[in-house]
Amino acid sequence: MPATPSDPRPTRTRSWWGWGYADAHPDDTECAALGALLPGTLARPLPIPRIADLTIARPAVTPPPALAHSVTADPEARAAHAMGKAYRDVIRALRGRPGRIPDLVARPANDQEVADLLDWAGDHGVAVIPFGGGSSVVGGVEYRGDAHRAVLSLDLTSMDRVLEIDTVGRSARIQAGALGPVLEEQLRPHGLTLRHFPQSFEFSTLGGWLATRAGGHYATGRTHIDDFVQSLHVITPAGTSTSWRLPASGAGPSPDRLFLGSEGTLGIITEAWMRLQERPRYKASTAVAFTDFHQALGAVRAIAQSDLAPANCRLLDPGEALLSGASHDGSTVLVLGFESGTTRVEDRLATALDLARAHGGRGDARTVDRDAPADAAVSAWRSAFLRMPYLRDGLARMGAVIETFETAATWEAIPALIDAVRTQVGGAALKATGHPATINCRLTHVYPDGAAPYFTVAVAGRPGDEVEIWDDIKAAANDVLHRHRATITHHHAVGRDHRPAYDLQRPQPFALALRAAKNALDPHGILNPGVLMD
Repeated sequence: MPATPSDPRPTRTRSWWGWGYADAHPDDTECAALGALLPGTLARPLPIPRIADLTIARPAVTPPPALAHSVTADPEARAAHAMGKAYRDVIRALRGRPGRIPDLVARPANDQEVADLLDWAGDHGVAVIPFGGGSSVVGGVEYRGDAHRAVLSLDLTSMDRVLEIDTVGRSARIQAGALGPVLEEQLRPHGLTLRHFPQSFEFSTLGGWLATRAGGHYATGRTHIDDFVQSLHVITPAGTSTSWRLPASGAGPSPDRLFLGSEGTLGIITEAWMRLQERPRYKASTAVAFTDFHQALGAVRAIAQSDLAPANCRLLDPGEALLSGASHDGSTVLVLGFESGTTRVEDRLATALDLARAHGGRGDARTVDRDAPADAAVSAWRSAFLRMPYLRDGLARMGAVIETFETAATWEAIPALIDAVRTQVGGAALKATGHPATINCRLTHVYPDGAAPYFTVAVAGRPGDEVEIWDDIKAAANDVLHRHRATITHHHAVGRDHRPAYDLQRPQPFALALRAAKNALDPHGILNPGVLMD
């Protein structure tokens, strides 16, 4: 059946240089207050950058008349599509050094226009960078180098409709350019949800989630976007790939797995059939405090191995708990929550709370319905979770260097990994800046066999040298992860920033197969050059 028409596209202005909406960024006073928390930062914030101050060259190519209606050379559009939203991108924009600005921005309206754009780009040596929602934090949506005549940023957000819904099989055919809120608003009248809520939900697309194998907000169970895919429709320079829509199949290697996580290097995902769920009706949540972080790790492992499948199981170390407002007494805090569309969840929360108490946790169960307020610590964490990227940009304006990186490792490796990050990445930050760094850690996703730690490193930088300092800290972090056999990324993707570590993690025979697939599907080498492989 067709989806219910609606138009929930955002009307607020997106920030071209930083995270999210332009009107949600901290003002100068709030930036100065943030800077005061980190000794050594600037006395006053860097000014908000203006596109008018950038040097934007004339486009090196002109699209053919048949495609001109879907392509623009507008300077503002080009600047807004030049980078993602990593700290590295934000500080380059603040310093007026955004890097290679695309020559053109294309907003195709259908598959044929996508195919025509790829054909034209291949014939004229134009690199095509799939943009998604532009929320990449790993250098995944920018062009680095000079091997191509020109650069085209491909923006699919005009292709944002839920085209068809199968209510019997609880699945939907959705265009890849749909931003999170646009997608969910179209599913809402049917009582269904994709239930995929990354921190970038407002500003990222279904196609971006698929191309980067994104992880959602939910801490256990089906949280990676892979788990929701029924079939993919992908346009490549060599032709169109459409997999069969099936609940499961053992017919050889999965064609969908080839494109999931390919980050736009093998083809452009334009549609997908996605598995849906009933919208949650029952919720229960609480916050559990611990005096010992390592005891808390034991509690989280016990809950992850219990088959209780909490929707939220985020462990915040004392620094992270303080930063989010979840605790002010030096406690480690576990944010624990359950939800269901069919059955009440209080018993599951009570059982999980018993497991936490057995490891020294302190907390009480709290039922939460649609109208009742959540636990105060849970509410504080949720608000801070959504606000954090804006605060990062405020600290960047104060000259601070803010690096976040996430990983995953087995439970036996987790304690030593976290300790090594604190010691060695902290040491690298001190050496690079002369200032002590603040390093916080939280577990974002947990599994029976391991967990995904997420680290935040904040330190005062040297004016003008922020990118170089960031590079040093990033290199130290990559080295720690590699030595502890922790993945270079659990849910942020590889992009260009993680390429060196990805090359070390990837088995060599697989690298050969991936390059062969690239050569077969993209013979002119135009799709997102430099991502995953040379």
